Amino acid sequence: MTATHTAAQRIAGFTANLKAEALPAQVRDAAVLHVLDTLGCGLAASALGEASYVVSGADEGAGNGPATGIGVAHGLPAAEAAFVNGVLCHALDFDDTHPDSVTHVSVAVTPAALAAGEAAGADGATVLAALVAGNEVSTRIGAAAGGLFHARGLHPSGVCGVFGATAAAARARGLDAATTAHALGIAGSMASGLLEFLADGADTKRLHPGWAAQAGITAARLAAHGATGPATVFEGRRGFYATYLAGIDVDLGAGLADLGERWNTPAIAYKPYPACHYTHAPVDALAELLREHPVRPEEVTRLVAFTDKTGVDLVLEPAGDKVRPRTPYDAKFSLPYCLASLLVRGSVEVASFTAEAITDEAVLAVTPRVGYETREYSPRPDAFGGGVRVETTDGRTFEAQLRYQRGGMENPMTEDDVRGKYRANAGLALDAEAVRELEDAVTTLGERPGLGFLAAVRS
Repeated sequence: MTATHTAAQRIAGFTANLKAEALPAQVRDAAVLHVLDTLGCGLAASALGEASYVVSGADEGAGNGPATGIGVAHGLPAAEAAFVNGVLCHALDFDDTHPDSVTHVSVAVTPAALAAGEAAGADGATVLAALVAGNEVSTRIGAAAGGLFHARGLHPSGVCGVFGATAAAARARGLDAATTAHALGIAGSMASGLLEFLADGADTKRLHPGWAAQAGITAARLAAHGATGPATVFEGRRGFYATYLAGIDVDLGAGLADLGERWNTPAIAYKPYPACHYTHAPVDALAELLREHPVRPEEVTRLVAFTDKTGVDLVLEPAGDKVRPRTPYDAKFSLPYCLASLLVRGSVEVASFTAEAITDEAVLAVTPRVGYETREYSPRPDAFGGGVRVETTDGRTFEAQLRYQRGGMENPMTEDDVRGKYRANAGLALDAEAVRELEDAVTTLGERPGLGFLAAVRS
């Protein structure tokens, strides 16, 4: 940063001045497709009764307001709507992730941008700019530290996502650069999210993006009404990186040097499976092997998964917990369970993670046969590479691995893939006509005079 511009001020200037019409077409197209994917995930979660406590909680304590909560019949205050949508859109763990930052981006940014936009009466072009601003901020703040937040027990989707949500909310309500910088400073005291849910499969991870989105709305509102935040929230001696990653030198400046010139939004990876991203490459590798070498579960003596150290900590250890998941959400962070589900059932899908499904003894008979080898696919997290080796009872061995997980830029899902995923998810909650109308509205967001189309996602 220069002597006259801190990181927060640099980000704020970019955010306040970003215009949808100035965005490259690839960035605009990626942004709206990620919104579509995110809303589909939230609608599916609502239809399946996932995280229903967030909807009933809103009914109890939120009151009425101008913003839309998925599955909530009445309008909500913007901050409450952002919370509801952030939780629901992350509830299935089917939402996107930015590999370099290991951050679930859209589930904090999209709820904040939409709720703030509804409250402000913003047009679609303004909200589109807000979405991209939030994406670019979250990803850069997270990528400056790679997987280091996980090593400290922190969930980047919460601790970094709050800054993207704040940028999105500030842009949606039209705050100037100085006020946006204060909002970012305020957000630094709201950054939160612990990984201790891994100890027993608790619900708290689902809450992190909702809290980030809610905090983003609140930080922007407080700043708009005159509250101040520290200009050195990122680089200060008692700032974000110095406290959350004490003892580690983090260079955010390098990531901000090309802000507005290089775009991270198209690099956010979609998920083909509703489970932790570190399970995806091994699952796809096993699917490839089973197509080439069909084997029955009883013919497999051992499955050896390949992933990096962060992947081991998230989806393979402690081994005793991973072979018999305690909750459906716990199963989403069990690579043994995901591989066994594919081998036994032929699929890893939303229905694989129900209370009944995770007690399937045919699947649980396979999970103890899953081991792992640590392989470093990159010096830092960048694409969730992984693979698997299959060892059979007759002595055969098959191995496959993916340097880049499916859904990212290097191994992409097509637009038709993403739209198909949205339609399948949204179709659990809406009729076919409503699914089509919402898809059309979201993908033409930049041309819309307002966000009235969101009424379709209310119950």
